Amino acid sequence: MAMSRDHDDTIAGRISRALAERIIHGELVPGARLAQDHLAEEFGASHVPVREAFRRLEAQGLVVSLPRRGVRVASFDLKQVREVAEMRAALEVLALRHAAPSLTPEVLAAAEKAAGDADAARDVRTWEEANRRFHRLIVSTCGMPRLLTVIDDLHAVSARFLFVAWRATWEARTDHDHRAILQALRDGDTEEACRILERHVQWIGRAPLPLPGRSETEGFAIVG
Repeated sequence: MAMSRDHDDTIAGRISRALAERIIHGELVPGARLAQDHLAEEFGASHVPVREAFRRLEAQGLVVSLPRRGVRVASFDLKQVREVAEMRAALEVLALRHAAPSLTPEVLAAAEKAAGDADAARDVRTWEEANRRFHRLIVSTCGMPRLLTVIDDLHAVSARFLFVAWRATWEARTDHDHRAILQALRDGDTEEACRILERHVQWIGRAPLPLPGRSETEGFAIVG
């Protein structure tokens, strides 16, 4: 019995990770219904691990279970985007203060490369990967693994906001804040780097959100 339960947990984890990726990357849009039968068939599983996957996704805030409407992809609003932006600002600044004394020229060079990759990106996925890499590198030497885990989770949420809002259109941009943060760090001015970073990760962009059956809807995303 225990072996069967462990097997179901493994399948549930695989299903929840796959669905989380689809939700985060905007392939499953807010309000989309998740059909238990179809998912069980797709993953070659019984309904038990599918229901467990739904519970995991609900705990992550990615889906909601609604009476008579089933399990649907969770929507989000400007208030939630602002909450994540403020949490990122507070925690990334905390991490940067601890990381700055240990940042090496090699780490800063890698962050510079990530900033360049972000500027050169021609699609939202490439930009998000490079942007996340930049932000991770500048706090990577903070020596606070639990803090980094929370920041990583917040970046995953930020990515979901971004992919939903900008999956249809994306414009290449040059991020001057990234270069200014790096210059301040190279100058040994940690407080200036923190000041720029705090403002930077709280910038929220807006884009038309082309959802089926809904016109003139705006999407909000952290673009920093």
